[in-house]
Amino acid sequence: MKLHRYTATIRWTGNRGGGTTAYNAYGRDYDITSGRKPPIPGSSDPGFRGDPSRWTPEDTLVSSLSSCHMLWYLHLCAVNNVIVLEYSDNAHGEMRENDDGSGQFERVILRPHVTVADPAMVEMARTLHSRASQMCFIARSVNFPVIHEPEITVAG
Repeated sequence: MKLHRYTATIRWTGNRGGGTTAYNAYGRDYDITSGRKPPIPGSSDPGFRGDPSRWTPEDTLVSSLSSCHMLWYLHLCAVNNVIVLEYSDNAHGEMRENDDGSGQFERVILRPHVTVADPAMVEMARTLHSRASQMCFIARSVNFPVIHEPEITVAG
């Protein structure tokens, strides 16, 4: 078994001069960096006084699930002779906020639209979504369902 390590640096950029002197006195903005990668501008959800033009932790969780699934799926297609020409996903996450302000994701739905090269590839292309789900590091690490509703089309 191999151990992989990942690092991230979060730097709060929302100090408006007085720090956290009051709930509405500070911004929720932050930057995520990791090594030489471009920074990701983050904030809280607009419902929690965040900047709607920035990524939220919830956005990045849904996109992490979607991209991890895609990368495993493309790998599995390549080794199973399924030629994927296009792939996009309109992922959707649902988080329930509790009365005390806490919350948790209840599910994420991945809706990948996959275009394959040949009609004979459609069934295997559909089947490989299940295997990709079993292999995805992120999906295996969450405690809520990750549902797949793939649409497979043939080029031309």
